[in-house]
Amino acid sequence: MNRIRQKKWRVISALAVVAILAIAAGAYAYFSTTGSGTATATVGSSSALTLHGTVTGSLYPGSSSTVTFTVDNPSSGKQRLGTISLEKIAPDASHSTCSTTTSGANPDFTMAEVAVNKVYGPGTAQAVTPTGTLTMNETGVSQDGCQGATLTLTLKSN
Repeated sequence: MNRIRQKKWRVISALAVVAILAIAAGAYAYFSTTGSGTATATVGSSSALTLHGTVTGSLYPGSSSTVTFTVDNPSSGKQRLGTISLEKIAPDASHSTCSTTTSGANPDFTMAEVAVNKVYGPGTAQAVTPTGTLTMNETGVSQDGCQGATLTLTLKSN
């Protein structure tokens, strides 16, 4: 009778273990699979940099003055400033006879391109190095129309 009891006990124990394992496996069951999906991102756009120049001292025929620059970057990101060049010069209204050509064989004013090649983060009035040099050339003709004139330089960058 002891053997029957032992056999019964073993069967009950085995069934209990199987039941416990089945419950445990059911509690942690899952399917393995693969998946895919998409995401979107937006890339910002560049904004035009604003250049400011300050000419040190007064100009006279045959003389040069240093031009210092600052840059405003209205963008939310960093932007590169390549070169600064002089596009044109305009005299104030009371000096309309002042010749301000900046190109050709005998220009009145010149400024060599200023290679900056730097990246500027967002912000205003950021100092730019190097500086430029504005020259009032000796043209061989009277430049009296420019005496006392306030000149507005138009700068451009690329």
